[in-house]
Amino acid sequence: MSVPVAYQGNTSAAVADWLNKGDNAWQLTASTLVGLMSVPGMVVLYGGVVKKKWAVNSAFMALYAFAAVWICWVVWAYNMSFGEELLPFWGKAGPALDQAFLVGRASLPATAHYRADGTLETAMVEPYFPMATVVYFQCVFAAITLILVAGSLLGRMSFLAWMLFVPLWLTFSYTVGAFSVWGGGFLFHWGVIDYCGGYVIHIPAGVAGFTAAYWVGPRTKKDRESFPPNNILFALTGAGLLWMGWAGFNGGGPYAANVDSSMAILNTNICTAASLIVWTCLDAVFFKKPSVVGAVQAVITGLVCITPGAGTLLPAISSANSFI
Repeated sequence: MSVPVAYQGNTSAAVADWLNKGDNAWQLTASTLVGLMSVPGMVVLYGGVVKKKWAVNSAFMALYAFAAVWICWVVWAYNMSFGEELLPFWGKAGPALDQAFLVGRASLPATAHYRADGTLETAMVEPYFPMATVVYFQCVFAAITLILVAGSLLGRMSFLAWMLFVPLWLTFSYTVGAFSVWGGGFLFHWGVIDYCGGYVIHIPAGVAGFTAAYWVGPRTKKDRESFPPNNILFALTGAGLLWMGWAGFNGGGPYAANVDSSMAILNTNICTAASLIVWTCLDAVFFKKPSVVGAVQAVITGLVCITPGAGTLLPAISSANSFI
């Protein structure tokens, strides 16, 4: 059978034999959806959920982190997370800006797994799209991780301190987790599975947020007693952008437009919807009225909970309508 011209390689200098146009298109779309979760999603959410006097500063912390991570990522942090192995938990620092590197086929060199006798057991991960796509996709993941950490520091940390914190935490914390689990580090070779960010993104962000908040110190007593949201509609808009953008977050995890990505997106929406409904009902039962802020928290909780296993879960009911 003849292959349609649109699906053949070498139709132009920009279409190599290994390039899967569908996978590449989806991965770029997924990356952009994740980016939109940060800018404007988290920018709007943070600007709306805090007190009015902190709105602009909080939104700017998210915007700055997104920009700063981009520069750090392409200059040194990408290769520390997904490049050649330096240590079992760290890759070799180096720029990801070389033209030949970016337009060549994507690969994660440290993911090749060898048997005890030195023979190859599992080949390295090599998606069917350019390295530039992987650099983009993983960069927006790193960026939203820092922005999640910022949520614990809104109204606590000065902006100048935040400017220093972002590149330091990215370099000495995020890259360690990313390489260890996803980039071919020791946890990867032990068989640890993190579908799309439970170990690499959510746990480190939560621990860093708690730790940073402890060392920075509490807000003033007045602010702790009264912390009304600045703009509920902004908070809802930000939560909505997070929910829809999470299709790229979990749907892009397989590095392909395949069945796993479809199941991941479906599971993500079901879990998030269930979280919102249950949380709202509990608010109505225990506090006598539903809460918009509670609903926003429920959306984020549902999204985070499903992420580590979004692409590995099967439907709870079989085709014969019997529970598995």
